[in-house]
Amino acid sequence: MSTARTDREQVELANTALYEAMEQGDFETLSGMWLPGDVSCVHPGWPVLRGSGEVLRSYALIMANTEYIQFFLTDVEVAVEGDIALVTCTENILSGGPAEEEGELGPLVGQLVVATNVFRRTGDGWRLWAHHGSPVLADVTNGDDDEADDAGDGAGDGGTGVA
Repeated sequence: MSTARTDREQVELANTALYEAMEQGDFETLSGMWLPGDVSCVHPGWPVLRGSGEVLRSYALIMANTEYIQFFLTDVEVAVEGDIALVTCTENILSGGPAEEEGELGPLVGQLVVATNVFRRTGDGWRLWAHHGSPVLADVTNGDDDEADDAGDGAGDGGTGVA
């Protein structure tokens, strides 16, 4: 049981290191975190990228066209089964593109992405096998609110029309 806990911690460290490499624009470190060969990646809004060449080119493009990026990871869950690990998390992203005028900072944009990262154990530690990021388009609340209440019909609020 202690091995599984250690594995989980190592996978979580590898996952964190992946995002830190992105934030620092460290392409060399990021490249070394991926398995060579048969990997896949889906960035939000992109088609499936297959093979380490295509995947790493995508990261090079993102890094070249992103002046600033910071990830705040929440809802991180790690599961390990043998030599495979699954990490799900929410990427709370703050990024900035190129400035329109010289010497100015580009606009900062916030984005929420849910991600799945699949790692495989190697002799050199845990390496990324697949990444899938999907933008969060819906505002998901706790689900206790009745949609009719949001419409202001007074249902469920004692007839006052006030939520």
